[in-house]
Amino acid sequence: MTPEMLFVFGLLAATVVLFIIDKLRMDVVALLVVVVLAASGIITPTEAVSGFGNSVVIMIAGLFVVGEGLFRTGIAAAAGNWLLRVGGSSEVRLLLFLLPVVALLSAFMSSTGAVALLIPVVLSMARKSGMQPSRLLMPLAFAALIGGMLTLIGTPPNIIVSGQMRETGEPFGFFDFTPIGLVMLIVGCLYLVFIGRFLLPKSEARDPEDSHPTLSEFAERYGIRDQLHKLLIQPDSPLAGKTLAEMGLRTEYETTVFAIQRRGSLASSIMPVLANTRMQHLDTLMVYGAESAVEQLCQALQLRRQGFPERDIMKVQQQFGFAEVLLPPNSSLINQSLKEGHFRERFNLSVIGVRRHREPLTTEFGVTRMEAGDTLLLTGSWEHIRKLENRRDLVVIETPAEMHEIAANASKAPIALGIMLAMLVSMTFGLLPNLTAVLLAALAMILTGCMNMNEAYQSLNAKSLVLIAGMLPLALAMETSGALSYVVSNLVENFGDTSPLLLCAGLFILTSSLSQFISNTATTVLVAPIALTTSQLLGLNPEPFMMTVAIAASTAFATPIASPVNTLVLAPGNYRFVDFAKVGIPLQILAMIVTLVMTPLLFPFQ
Repeated sequence: MTPEMLFVFGLLAATVVLFIIDKLRMDVVALLVVVVLAASGIITPTEAVSGFGNSVVIMIAGLFVVGEGLFRTGIAAAAGNWLLRVGGSSEVRLLLFLLPVVALLSAFMSSTGAVALLIPVVLSMARKSGMQPSRLLMPLAFAALIGGMLTLIGTPPNIIVSGQMRETGEPFGFFDFTPIGLVMLIVGCLYLVFIGRFLLPKSEARDPEDSHPTLSEFAERYGIRDQLHKLLIQPDSPLAGKTLAEMGLRTEYETTVFAIQRRGSLASSIMPVLANTRMQHLDTLMVYGAESAVEQLCQALQLRRQGFPERDIMKVQQQFGFAEVLLPPNSSLINQSLKEGHFRERFNLSVIGVRRHREPLTTEFGVTRMEAGDTLLLTGSWEHIRKLENRRDLVVIETPAEMHEIAANASKAPIALGIMLAMLVSMTFGLLPNLTAVLLAALAMILTGCMNMNEAYQSLNAKSLVLIAGMLPLALAMETSGALSYVVSNLVENFGDTSPLLLCAGLFILTSSLSQFISNTATTVLVAPIALTTSQLLGLNPEPFMMTVAIAASTAFATPIASPVNTLVLAPGNYRFVDFAKVGIPLQILAMIVTLVMTPLLFPFQ
């Protein structure tokens, strides 16, 4: 073993130790690796920083932008809402629906791309279901890696081993990987759902002082939970053709109409109620009010109550919400009644709750007078809620968590969806190089107004990008110094004379272990020729050995630097290095068992 090999092995070991003890940020450790390699002379300084211009890093940055475009246009939230409808709030059911979806997506496109696109979806699901993102993001990443095992184009190692096979015989077909991949997907999903999730970290509960309450928490705080109703204006109702001001619903019935669902509207099926909005026959009113008040309103004005299923509530919350505001001592609203405040005329919002001395206050719209220090709960469209920041009479003290993921560019959703589908088709069928397709999609998101440049820059997860870029030169150093070749040659010497199944086990362990620290593509490029040559020297069919190498290269489960997929979920999941090892190593063992059982059955050694 040469001094250069010893140095690289020592640097790799030191890097792993620093990751495990978790005293320095992982991106700082990655930058230290870059500096040490540049100073060592094993690779040139230019090669040491080459990771920052690597196509993988650039592609991931582009995917961050594409994902942000899906978030800004509401597509991510819509996908999350669908998964929540089918999966409910059960962690088990959500995972059982989510994991096959991401695996299937990864079978036909980059697993990195699939995860980058779904991270906003998962974060939205986690918030709405009350779960911690750490409970969903690591299983998402692992399912994406397993999905790469399903088809020839699922991951680069599959293409590499197929190319190697072409030199000596028939290459692997598109679906030759599918039987093993499907079994691995079933085993992996069962493990992640019923065992692995118990090994996942449980983040501390959200501190209400440090983050935004949800709409549900606002409703609880102001005592208006379960006061949301849908009321249909029947043909004989006196409301038709009148405005709310003319009918005095808030004063007479202590109910607040904040939106109307109008059939046949081209702009939107749900629209805010402003001071001059006139109601029509068959309009559906969205109303806040106590049960008794709403019942009285229905009887007096010929309204029919309608059900309000969860999917409709989610649709309403995409356009309407709450804001909690404080009345400062110099506010012109002090000593006025809620009616005299003319909130709908001045702010296009309605007051549905008042708190005084941190307690909900029973109010009468025409009588209760506002005092300095009162907090009011206003409801209306998110557009008008955002405009409150510039009002002098009110101080916005809280906005719901939902507001920060409401699509600001919802009208661009069809464009964003079209851009994403075009990118996926291009990547799946090889119409353009993956990097080109991603960069074009990112640029299209900006040029079409799905997002602006500031939002694009904000979407870049610098920690993940620096970590990936900093670790790529370590793989180059292992190749340049001969360290990788040394490891591979020792494997052949020690296992070459044993049984074919044991040799497959050795190849799996070597490939899987190397893939935890360097690119699985680089690992496959090095190990696949050795596996092919060894099988030929032993007079055995190369297919089971090459398939073993391909599957093992995709088992990058045990470290956050094993794959860009893992690195992507590191920051949003708030994971530590050891979290991946706890969940990932048992999954690696299961993958090896599945491979060693299935491969000889599908591809005999003789």
